[in-house]
Amino acid sequence: QVQLAESGGGLVQAGGSLRLSCVLSGRRFSSYSLGWFRQAPGNEREFIVAISKSGSITHYVDSVKGRFTISRDNAKNTVYLQMNSLKPEDTAVYYCGARLAGVGLAFTSGEYAYWGQGTQVTVSS
Repeated sequence: QVQLAESGGGLVQAGGSLRLSCVLSGRRFSSYSLGWFRQAPGNEREFIVAISKSGSITHYVDSVKGRFTISRDNAKNTVYLQMNSLKPEDTAVYYCGARLAGVGLAFTSGEYAYWGQGTQVTVSS
């Protein structure tokens, strides 16, 4: 059974940085493409970025382009989300999702079979 565990969230001032990590266990990490989503209170879960199983292909939502960077270390079974120039509107619970890699990336939550428990990111103004 695939399990995901996020970490690295916290409270940061606007303009600051955080790095989130998500460890996948239970299956071969390199077989999965991964995505980061976030959910603010009262909102639906929002796609942020996805990465292919090799790490060679990524796709970002426009609101985080140039500020967030996704990467993966297949030797450590970990995907990272480096978040710079954080804004108050980035405040949300951040989730990583995993799906068995097929053709292309996935941009909707329904395409991901496995989820972590989420980590809270709060950006103060």
